[in-house]
Amino acid sequence: QVQLVESGGGSVQPGGSLSLSCIGSGRTFSAYAMGWFRQAPGKEREVVAVISFSGRSTHYANSVKGRFTISRDNAKNTVYLQMNNLKPEDTAVYYCAAAGTYLITSTQYDYWGQGTQVTVSS
Repeated sequence: QVQLVESGGGSVQPGGSLSLSCIGSGRTFSAYAMGWFRQAPGKEREVVAVISFSGRSTHYANSVKGRFTISRDNAKNTVYLQMNNLKPEDTAVYYCAAAGTYLITSTQYDYWGQGTQVTVSS
């Protein structure tokens, strides 16, 4: 089992940037593929970006391609999400999650953090 804690959310104006972090504890962090997901009010949770065990492979939702970057540092048990050129439609609660399988489009991850709010508004 792994415990996940996100940080770095907040409020920003359109066009601004935020960086999210997620620290894992428990079992070996590198044994898990990691993902960032988000859920806006009244909407289903959706995949934002995922990264493979070593970090060599990544996948992004079309809506964030070219603006968001996922990365990980297994030595620090941390996965990051750098978000640039933020838009109002990026407003949501952002969650990190871990899975024993590299799932690209599924939200069926095994372990989840508590979430961090990101608000983009002028």
